[in-house]
Amino acid sequence: MSADEIRGTTHGTAPVPLSVLDLVTVGAGSTATDALRTSVELSRLAEARGFHRYWVAEHHSMPGVASSSPAVILAHLAARTERIRLGSGGVMLPNHAPLVIAEQFGTLEALAPGRIDLGLGRAPGTDGATAAALRRTDTLNEGADDFPQQLAELIRFLDDDFPDGHPYRKIHAIPGPVQGSAPGGVQSPHRPPVWLLGSSGFSARLAGVLGLPFAFAHHFSAQNTVPALDLYRQSFRPSEVLDEPYALIGVSALATDEAREARRQTRAMALNMLRLRTGRPGLFPDPAEAEAHEFGPMEEEFIASWSANVVHGTADEVITGLDDLRKRTGADELMITSHAHRGELRLRSYRLIADAYGLPTA
Repeated sequence: MSADEIRGTTHGTAPVPLSVLDLVTVGAGSTATDALRTSVELSRLAEARGFHRYWVAEHHSMPGVASSSPAVILAHLAARTERIRLGSGGVMLPNHAPLVIAEQFGTLEALAPGRIDLGLGRAPGTDGATAAALRRTDTLNEGADDFPQQLAELIRFLDDDFPDGHPYRKIHAIPGPVQGSAPGGVQSPHRPPVWLLGSSGFSARLAGVLGLPFAFAHHFSAQNTVPALDLYRQSFRPSEVLDEPYALIGVSALATDEAREARRQTRAMALNMLRLRTGRPGLFPDPAEAEAHEFGPMEEEFIASWSANVVHGTADEVITGLDDLRKRTGADELMITSHAHRGELRLRSYRLIADAYGLPTA
């Protein structure tokens, strides 16, 4: 596996490679079909403008997020793009059998050779009750605690290298490397690079110890970003994958033609998160709904705190914020997630950011 599959290329005046994180946002008055059409448009836009990779995040039981099946969405996007890297940001491994994920991403690799990333997280990507339904168990902590073992098993399936005597030695993830060793086989031994995702120190340390690339969820755990990246770098051991640390951070950013519209959309985003955090998830609200909502003192405090971690405003304001964030964290790549009530505003945000940084136009 070449490190070039991990390290991106910087374009224009961007301080580091830029990428896209898509939650397939569904706004009030829209459908999942509308949101997925926006994802197709956005993936093509990202490819044309020189964004390095396009990831889809696994979430469940959230009406405003239509990304419950990343592998299905990625297959759809692979058929409609040509060059951009596609991946999960991420698959929540404790929700799935490692063999199933190895098969899904082996299939994606066969569909789009050399373009697939496998980002893995240990959180459920949902509430506890939904996680129990996904995992068919009530012992949810067991899944998180077993994450290193699940990860090791998944990598063994991807590489088809369980040792002799292992109970899975004769089980193969297909498509996969075993096809190349079968009589007449010409299967490529290549498999998707594995990334670890996190919002705290656990995955940061594990990624460092294993010498894997690391993605940190700054967009919803900003207070932990610098400590987690420091821990990753301190823990890093060179591996066959990387000779030095490589870390990207997910950052929520929204650029609009007028700063007022960015503030309106960001307040609606904060209302959406408030409802999610208080067990009332819904479709992404219209800004007018957020403006009419009567917030209590504690709710206003949450809105202000959440909005402070969203880089929003005009394009110039956004790139200033992104540049400052990169300097503060030392991130090797910025993965931008833009949320707005309407798909066209999300598309417009990425265009404005690309224009402000002078990214390629074709």
